[in-house]
Amino acid sequence: MTKNSSASNPLLASVTPELRAWIVSQAQAGVSAPKVLKAMLDVGWKEDVALAAMEAVLTEHLQAGAAVESKASTVTVGQANDAQQGLPPAVAVPDLALDDLPGWLDAGDRQVRVLMHMRLPRVVVLDGLLTPQECEAIIALARPRMKRSLTINSKSAEGGDEVNDDRTSEGMFFERGEHPVVAALERRIAYLLNWPLENGEGLQVLRYGPGAEYKPHYDYFEPGLPSTPALLRRGGQRVGTMLVYLNTPDNGGGTIFPNANLEIAAQQGMAVFFSYDRPHPVSQSLHGGSPVIKGEKWVATKWLREREFV
Repeated sequence: MTKNSSASNPLLASVTPELRAWIVSQAQAGVSAPKVLKAMLDVGWKEDVALAAMEAVLTEHLQAGAAVESKASTVTVGQANDAQQGLPPAVAVPDLALDDLPGWLDAGDRQVRVLMHMRLPRVVVLDGLLTPQECEAIIALARPRMKRSLTINSKSAEGGDEVNDDRTSEGMFFERGEHPVVAALERRIAYLLNWPLENGEGLQVLRYGPGAEYKPHYDYFEPGLPSTPALLRRGGQRVGTMLVYLNTPDNGGGTIFPNANLEIAAQQGMAVFFSYDRPHPVSQSLHGGSPVIKGEKWVATKWLREREFV
Protein backbone atom coordinates (compact mmCIF):
# COMPACT_ATOMS: atom_id res chain seq x y z
CA MET A 1 0.00 0.00 0.00
CA THR A 2 1.32 3.46 -0.82
CA LYS A 3 2.18 5.58 2.18
CA ASN A 4 -0.85 7.87 2.17
CA SER A 5 -3.38 5.89 0.11
CA SER A 6 -5.96 5.68 2.92
CA ALA A 7 -5.56 9.34 3.77
CA SER A 8 -6.15 10.36 0.16
CA ASN A 9 -9.20 8.12 -0.15
CA PRO A 10 -11.61 8.45 2.82
CA LEU A 11 -13.52 5.39 1.64
CA LEU A 12 -10.44 3.17 2.06
CA ALA A 13 -9.99 4.48 5.60
CA SER A 14 -13.42 3.08 6.50
CA VAL A 15 -12.65 -0.39 5.11
CA THR A 16 -11.27 -2.78 7.74
CA PRO A 17 -8.06 -4.72 7.03
CA GLU A 18 -10.09 -7.94 7.22
CA LEU A 19 -12.51 -6.73 4.54
CA ARG A 20 -9.65 -5.59 2.30
CA ALA A 21 -8.00 -8.99 2.57
CA TRP A 22 -11.29 -10.74 1.85
CA ILE A 23 -12.00 -8.66 -1.29
CA VAL A 24 -8.49 -9.33 -2.61
CA SER A 25 -8.77 -13.05 -1.84
CA GLN A 26 -12.06 -13.25 -3.75
CA ALA A 27 -10.40 -11.57 -6.74
CA GLN A 28 -7.48 -14.00 -6.59
CA ALA A 29 -9.90 -16.92 -6.45
CA GLY A 30 -11.70 -15.68 -9.57
CA VAL A 31 -15.01 -15.04 -7.78
CA SER A 32 -17.28 -12.93 -9.98
CA ALA A 33 -18.02 -9.30 -9.10
CA PRO A 34 -21.78 -9.93 -8.65
CA LYS A 35 -21.11 -12.65 -6.07
CA VAL A 36 -18.69 -10.43 -4.15
CA LEU A 37 -21.22 -7.60 -4.26
CA LYS A 38 -24.08 -9.85 -3.06
CA ALA A 39 -22.05 -11.05 -0.11
CA MET A 40 -21.41 -7.44 0.93
CA LEU A 41 -25.08 -6.50 0.49
CA ASP A 42 -26.10 -9.48 2.61
CA VAL A 43 -24.18 -8.12 5.59
CA GLY A 44 -25.67 -4.64 5.31
CA TRP A 45 -23.56 -2.66 2.82
CA LYS A 46 -25.35 -0.20 0.51
CA GLU A 47 -24.88 -1.11 -3.14
CA ASP A 48 -23.19 2.11 -4.29
CA VAL A 49 -20.80 2.13 -1.30
CA ALA A 50 -20.00 -1.57 -1.73
CA LEU A 51 -19.19 -1.12 -5.42
CA ALA A 52 -16.98 1.87 -4.65
CA ALA A 53 -15.21 -0.04 -1.85
CA MET A 54 -14.49 -3.00 -4.17
CA GLU A 55 -13.07 -0.68 -6.83
CA ALA A 56 -10.95 1.27 -4.33
CA VAL A 57 -9.50 -1.82 -2.63
CA LEU A 58 -8.60 -3.55 -5.89
CA THR A 59 -7.11 -0.37 -7.36
CA GLU A 60 -4.98 0.07 -4.23
CA HIS A 61 -3.92 -3.58 -4.46
CA LEU A 62 -2.71 -3.12 -8.03
CA GLN A 63 -0.86 0.10 -7.20
CA ALA A 64 0.95 -1.63 -4.34
CA GLY A 65 2.64 -3.95 -6.84
CA ALA A 66 0.51 -7.10 -6.55
CA ALA A 67 1.73 -10.22 -8.30
CA VAL A 68 0.75 -10.78 -11.94
CA GLU A 69 -1.58 -13.59 -10.97
CA SER A 70 -3.41 -11.32 -8.54
CA LYS A 71 -3.69 -8.63 -11.19
CA ALA A 72 -5.20 -11.06 -13.66
CA SER A 73 -7.72 -12.18 -11.05
CA THR A 74 -8.59 -8.58 -10.26
CA VAL A 75 -9.27 -7.95 -13.92
CA THR A 76 -11.57 -10.98 -13.86
CA VAL A 77 -13.62 -9.31 -11.13
CA GLY A 78 -13.41 -5.76 -12.53
CA GLN A 79 -14.24 -6.69 -16.11
CA ALA A 80 -17.19 -9.04 -15.77
CA ASN A 81 -18.83 -8.65 -19.19
CA ASP A 82 -22.35 -9.79 -18.43
CA ALA A 83 -24.38 -6.60 -18.23
CA GLN A 84 -27.15 -8.42 -16.39
CA GLN A 85 -24.99 -10.00 -13.70
CA GLY A 86 -21.79 -7.96 -13.36
CA LEU A 87 -19.62 -5.12 -14.59
CA PRO A 88 -18.77 -4.40 -18.22
CA PRO A 89 -15.05 -4.76 -19.00
CA ALA A 90 -12.83 -1.81 -18.17
CA VAL A 91 -11.09 -0.07 -21.07
CA ALA A 92 -8.16 2.33 -21.41
CA VAL A 93 -9.11 5.93 -20.68
CA PRO A 94 -7.47 9.31 -21.20
CA ASP A 95 -5.67 10.67 -18.15
CA LEU A 96 -3.21 13.29 -16.97
CA ALA A 97 0.39 12.77 -15.80
CA LEU A 98 -0.25 13.16 -12.07
CA ASP A 99 1.77 10.31 -10.56
CA ASP A 100 4.34 12.71 -9.10
CA LEU A 101 1.65 15.14 -7.89
CA PRO A 102 2.80 18.10 -10.03
CA GLY A 103 1.44 21.57 -9.42
CA TRP A 104 1.53 22.39 -13.12
CA LEU A 105 1.09 20.40 -16.34
CA ASP A 106 2.37 21.03 -19.85
CA ALA A 107 -0.49 21.61 -22.30
CA GLY A 108 1.78 21.98 -25.32
CA ASP A 109 1.60 25.75 -25.76
CA ARG A 110 1.16 26.69 -22.10
CA GLN A 111 1.29 25.46 -18.52
CA VAL A 112 -1.95 24.77 -16.66
CA ARG A 113 -2.28 24.61 -12.90
CA VAL A 114 -3.54 21.49 -11.11
CA LEU A 115 -6.02 22.58 -8.44
CA MET A 116 -7.43 19.23 -7.28
CA HIS A 117 -7.66 15.58 -8.26
CA MET A 118 -9.50 12.51 -7.01
CA ARG A 119 -9.05 8.87 -7.94
CA LEU A 120 -12.64 7.67 -7.50
CA PRO A 121 -14.44 9.21 -9.17
CA ARG A 122 -11.54 10.21 -11.38
CA VAL A 123 -11.89 14.00 -11.27
CA VAL A 124 -9.19 16.59 -11.97
CA VAL A 125 -9.66 20.37 -11.74
CA LEU A 126 -7.33 22.55 -13.82
CA ASP A 127 -6.87 26.29 -14.08
CA GLY A 128 -5.72 28.33 -17.07
CA LEU A 129 -6.73 25.99 -19.87
CA LEU A 130 -8.16 29.04 -21.65
CA THR A 131 -7.38 32.75 -21.31
CA PRO A 132 -10.26 35.18 -20.69
CA GLN A 133 -9.84 36.42 -24.28
CA GLU A 134 -10.12 32.87 -25.65
CA CYS A 135 -13.22 32.23 -23.53
CA GLU A 136 -14.87 35.38 -24.82
CA ALA A 137 -13.96 34.52 -28.42
CA ILE A 138 -15.60 31.08 -28.15
CA ILE A 139 -18.74 32.63 -26.63
CA ALA A 140 -18.92 35.20 -29.44
CA LEU A 141 -18.58 32.47 -32.08
CA ALA A 142 -21.20 30.28 -30.44
CA ARG A 143 -23.81 32.88 -29.46
CA PRO A 144 -25.52 33.29 -32.87
CA ARG A 145 -25.91 29.50 -33.22
CA MET A 146 -27.44 28.71 -29.82
CA LYS A 147 -30.60 26.56 -29.67
CA ARG A 148 -32.46 24.67 -26.95
CA SER A 149 -30.17 21.86 -25.77
CA LEU A 150 -31.15 18.32 -26.64
CA THR A 151 -30.28 14.93 -25.19
CA ILE A 152 -29.94 11.57 -26.91
CA ASN A 153 -33.24 9.83 -27.60
CA SER A 154 -32.37 6.52 -25.96
CA LYS A 155 -35.42 4.82 -27.48
CA SER A 156 -34.34 5.53 -31.06
CA ALA A 157 -32.24 2.94 -32.88
CA GLU A 158 -30.83 5.79 -34.99
CA GLY A 159 -29.53 7.59 -31.89
CA GLY A 160 -31.44 10.82 -32.54
CA ASP A 161 -31.91 13.77 -30.19
CA GLU A 162 -34.85 15.02 -28.14
CA VAL A 163 -35.82 17.77 -25.71
CA ASN A 164 -35.37 16.66 -22.09
CA ASP A 165 -36.77 18.54 -19.08
CA ASP A 166 -33.65 17.56 -17.09
CA ARG A 167 -31.54 19.76 -19.35
CA THR A 168 -32.68 23.37 -19.47
CA SER A 169 -29.86 25.05 -21.36
CA GLU A 170 -29.10 26.30 -24.86
CA GLY A 171 -26.29 24.81 -26.92
CA MET A 172 -24.45 24.30 -30.19
CA PHE A 173 -21.62 22.19 -31.62
CA PHE A 174 -18.46 23.20 -33.45
CA GLU A 175 -16.92 20.87 -35.99
CA ARG A 176 -13.46 19.66 -34.95
CA GLY A 177 -10.94 22.39 -35.78
CA GLU A 178 -13.66 24.68 -37.14
CA HIS A 179 -11.99 27.86 -35.83
CA PRO A 180 -8.40 28.57 -34.68
CA VAL A 181 -9.42 29.18 -31.05
CA VAL A 182 -11.42 25.92 -31.01
CA ALA A 183 -8.57 24.01 -32.64
CA ALA A 184 -6.09 25.39 -30.07
CA LEU A 185 -8.27 24.16 -27.20
CA GLU A 186 -8.66 20.75 -28.82
CA ARG A 187 -4.88 20.42 -29.22
CA ARG A 188 -4.30 21.31 -25.57
CA ILE A 189 -6.81 18.73 -24.40
CA ALA A 190 -5.29 16.01 -26.60
CA TYR A 191 -1.77 16.90 -25.38
CA LEU A 192 -2.72 16.97 -21.70
CA LEU A 193 -4.59 13.68 -21.83
CA ASN A 194 -2.24 11.91 -24.26
CA TRP A 195 -5.32 11.00 -26.26
CA PRO A 196 -5.62 11.20 -30.06
CA LEU A 197 -7.11 14.45 -31.33
CA GLU A 198 -9.34 12.50 -33.73
CA ASN A 199 -10.92 10.60 -30.82
CA GLY A 200 -12.66 13.76 -29.64
CA GLU A 201 -16.19 14.76 -30.54
CA GLY A 202 -16.85 18.28 -31.77
CA LEU A 203 -16.72 20.93 -29.05
CA GLN A 204 -20.14 21.65 -27.53
CA VAL A 205 -20.90 25.08 -26.05
CA LEU A 206 -23.76 25.50 -23.58
CA ARG A 207 -25.42 28.54 -22.02
CA TYR A 208 -27.39 28.27 -18.78
CA GLY A 209 -29.59 31.23 -17.82
CA PRO A 210 -31.07 31.89 -14.37
CA GLY A 211 -32.69 28.72 -13.04
CA ALA A 212 -31.26 26.52 -15.81
CA GLU A 213 -29.56 23.28 -14.80
CA TYR A 214 -28.60 19.78 -15.93
CA LYS A 215 -29.69 17.17 -13.43
CA PRO A 216 -27.23 14.39 -12.46
CA HIS A 217 -26.49 11.99 -15.31
CA TYR A 218 -23.75 9.84 -16.87
CA ASP A 219 -21.97 10.80 -20.09
CA TYR A 220 -21.40 7.23 -21.32
CA PHE A 221 -23.87 5.45 -23.58
CA GLU A 222 -25.84 3.01 -21.50
CA PRO A 223 -25.54 -0.61 -22.71
CA GLY A 224 -28.75 -2.26 -23.82
CA LEU A 225 -30.61 0.85 -24.97
CA PRO A 226 -31.91 0.96 -28.57
CA SER A 227 -29.84 4.05 -29.34
CA THR A 228 -26.48 2.72 -28.11
CA PRO A 229 -25.34 0.55 -31.09
CA ALA A 230 -25.69 3.45 -33.55
CA LEU A 231 -23.81 5.78 -31.20
CA LEU A 232 -20.98 3.30 -30.65
CA ARG A 233 -20.44 2.92 -34.39
CA ARG A 234 -19.20 6.51 -34.52
CA GLY A 235 -16.14 5.87 -32.33
CA GLY A 236 -16.92 3.50 -29.51
CA GLN A 237 -17.85 4.50 -25.98
CA ARG A 238 -17.28 7.86 -24.43
CA VAL A 239 -14.48 7.39 -21.89
CA GLY A 240 -13.74 10.92 -20.70
CA THR A 241 -15.12 14.45 -20.46
CA MET A 242 -13.34 17.81 -20.35
CA LEU A 243 -15.64 20.60 -19.18
CA VAL A 244 -14.30 24.16 -19.54
CA TYR A 245 -15.91 27.19 -17.90
CA LEU A 246 -16.11 30.12 -20.32
CA ASN A 247 -17.34 32.66 -17.75
CA THR A 248 -17.93 33.02 -14.02
CA PRO A 249 -21.63 33.07 -13.06
CA ASP A 250 -22.69 35.64 -10.48
CA ASN A 251 -24.14 32.89 -8.29
CA GLY A 252 -24.67 29.14 -8.64
CA GLY A 253 -23.96 27.00 -11.69
CA GLY A 254 -21.33 24.70 -10.20
CA THR A 255 -20.61 21.13 -11.32
CA ILE A 256 -21.65 18.45 -8.84
CA PHE A 257 -20.54 14.84 -8.33
CA PRO A 258 -23.22 13.53 -5.93
CA ASN A 259 -21.48 10.23 -5.11
CA ALA A 260 -18.38 12.12 -3.96
CA ASN A 261 -20.26 14.95 -2.20
CA LEU A 262 -18.24 17.26 -4.42
CA GLU A 263 -19.24 20.57 -6.03
CA ILE A 264 -16.85 22.60 -8.16
CA ALA A 265 -17.50 26.32 -8.55
CA ALA A 266 -17.55 27.61 -12.12
CA GLN A 267 -14.65 30.00 -12.73
CA GLN A 268 -13.65 31.39 -16.12
CA GLY A 269 -10.76 29.49 -17.71
CA MET A 270 -10.97 26.56 -15.28
CA ALA A 271 -11.62 23.02 -16.50
CA VAL A 272 -12.92 19.82 -14.94
CA PHE A 273 -11.78 16.50 -16.40
CA PHE A 274 -13.34 13.19 -15.43
CA SER A 275 -13.10 9.71 -16.91
CA TYR A 276 -15.11 6.50 -16.76
CA ASP A 277 -13.44 3.23 -17.69
CA ARG A 278 -16.69 1.32 -18.13
CA PRO A 279 -20.33 2.25 -18.81
CA HIS A 280 -21.49 1.44 -15.30
CA PRO A 281 -22.25 3.35 -12.07
CA VAL A 282 -19.14 1.77 -10.50
CA SER A 283 -17.22 4.53 -12.30
CA GLN A 284 -18.83 6.96 -9.82
CA SER A 285 -19.00 9.48 -12.70
CA LEU A 286 -22.53 10.65 -11.97
CA HIS A 287 -22.47 14.44 -12.34
CA GLY A 288 -24.68 17.42 -13.03
CA GLY A 289 -24.86 21.15 -13.45
CA SER A 290 -26.30 23.02 -10.46
CA PRO A 291 -28.96 25.66 -11.19
CA VAL A 292 -27.72 29.13 -12.05
CA ILE A 293 -29.04 31.43 -9.33
CA LYS A 294 -27.95 34.76 -10.79
CA GLY A 295 -26.37 35.71 -14.11
CA GLU A 296 -25.55 33.08 -16.70
CA LYS A 297 -23.09 30.24 -17.19
CA TRP A 298 -21.22 29.42 -20.40
CA VAL A 299 -19.34 26.12 -20.67
CA ALA A 300 -17.58 24.16 -23.39
CA THR A 301 -17.63 20.37 -23.30
CA LYS A 302 -15.29 17.96 -25.06
CA TRP A 303 -16.21 14.27 -25.00
CA LEU A 304 -13.48 11.70 -25.68
CA ARG A 305 -14.18 8.38 -27.41
CA GLU A 306 -12.36 5.04 -27.42
CA ARG A 307 -11.58 5.36 -31.13
CA GLU A 308 -11.67 7.93 -33.91
CA PHE A 309 -14.95 9.84 -33.86
CA VAL A 310 -16.59 10.05 -37.28
